[in-house]
Amino acid sequence: MSLERPFRITGIDRSDYMAKDPDRAIAFYRDELGLKLQSLAPDNDGGEFELPDGSTFGLWVGSDNTTPFQPSNGVLFAVDDLDAAVKALEARGIKVITRLETPVCSMALIHDSEGNIVTLHKRRRA
Repeated sequence: MSLERPFRITGIDRSDYMAKDPDRAIAFYRDELGLKLQSLAPDNDGGEFELPDGSTFGLWVGSDNTTPFQPSNGVLFAVDDLDAAVKALEARGIKVITRLETPVCSMALIHDSEGNIVTLHKRRRA
């Protein structure tokens, strides 16, 4: 059954993770993963990072009443060299939780400073 839609989703503008400590989380993504901080939220409640492809990744403090902190997973950051990324992070004391190989990609999972799972992802080219 085909549905006529008056709109279409064209991409993802921003993906977000929650942070307990926004300063610590921003430092992790900026200093350990090398993301470029684009903007800080008012009242130091988080910030946004712009990635080279134009997408945005955000970190935000949740409200205890409406959005209490909960660890997340699901963000896969594309890397140009997964082995080099793993070596560099391990040299900085960041433990790789697991490495996964599939027919279409290779992945390394780590924890960020807040307990969120971050996946470094390298697609295989056909």
